[in-house]
Amino acid sequence: MTDTVFVKGLVVHGHHGVSDEERRIGQNFILDLALELDLTAAARSDRIADTASYDDIVATASASFTANRYKLVEAAAGDVAVALLAAFSKVTRVRVTVRKPHAPLVATFDHVGVTIERGRGYLSADRTNSS
Repeated sequence: MTDTVFVKGLVVHGHHGVSDEERRIGQNFILDLALELDLTAAARSDRIADTASYDDIVATASASFTANRYKLVEAAAGDVAVALLAAFSKVTRVRVTVRKPHAPLVATFDHVGVTIERGRGYLSADRTNSS
């Protein structure tokens, strides 16, 4: 059984990008977060302690995303995934999508970005390997 708690469309201002200007000025990024965990107890108990709180998810992801200035959204997304796994012991897997709607490209587009998935085993494995 796979249950999911998710946050879609979280807007976070970050100073990420390859160019010095992107890192200096910053821009809004849009995060979609999905945390897999067994929600059987929460469905029965109706207690916040038996799930992952949206408020805590947003706080953890936002703090991780803004803690550093990354050149690549891949690095930012990876650190958010690790932070979520570390913060929520009941979570077995996370999916983090980072969308960058204002990438400095000579093109018309809605957004660019990445999606990274990490499992619980990733925290104890060499971070160059995903699980």
